[in-house]
Amino acid sequence: MADTVLYEVSDGLATITINRPEAMNAMNTEAKVALRDAAQAAAADPDVRAVLLTASGDRAFCTGQDLKEHLASLAADRESGEGRTMSTVREHYNPIVRALTQMPKPVVAAVNGVAAGAGFGFALCADYRIVADTASFTTAFAGVALTADSGISWTLPRLIGAGRAADLLLFPRSLKAQEAYELGIANRVVPAAELPEAALKVARKLAEGPTVAYAALKESLAFGAGHSLDETLEKEDELQARAGASEDHVIGVQAFVAKEKPKYVGR
Repeated sequence: MADTVLYEVSDGLATITINRPEAMNAMNTEAKVALRDAAQAAAADPDVRAVLLTASGDRAFCTGQDLKEHLASLAADRESGEGRTMSTVREHYNPIVRALTQMPKPVVAAVNGVAAGAGFGFALCADYRIVADTASFTTAFAGVALTADSGISWTLPRLIGAGRAADLLLFPRSLKAQEAYELGIANRVVPAAELPEAALKVARKLAEGPTVAYAALKESLAFGAGHSLDETLEKEDELQARAGASEDHVIGVQAFVAKEKPKYVGR
């Protein structure tokens, strides 16, 4: 992986760190490619059982598109008469979002600072968001005459409702950590100094958990968001059969009966 994104796997946990603190962890082309590659690698690696997505520094989680690079692209497009700049959504952001949301393992986002635009979108791709009390969120898009991308038009209404999502997209403003928690965007808020340890503890707990069941749970939640109750009941039956046939399920039941802590194997 490029230095703009750091990738490390240890004891079943993949840690992906956006690493452009000098640029508020904004996404230039190199960072977008590296983050896409890291997310896809974590999704495909059978030894990875959970993912921790975070960023370097204490000012920003990710401020979205690097607008300095983007402005240069706009100028080049106008000069050439081509419209290449928006291809970054299809080529870069969409694969990142798909890899994070569709991978069959839980994703924890440790939001250490400002999460804006696509950075907000990346945080929303996680299954669990633990947030520093100094962090903030903003949609940002309308502020530069753009619409939503990075999955925000799908993820944000599911968390806070269509009306509140429209408000935040039409009138971008900074949501402080506590307000984000009260709206349902953040799962937990901790003092900034405690964020790295607290996030690692959550992510490691998930990496030690029943991987097959977590994968089924993610699939069930995504399916239920767009299907009827009857269709969802059928899907739950299918997924429960898969989880019930796993080695982890046997381990979990045996540990429960023996009143011991289960030691799951991830299959």
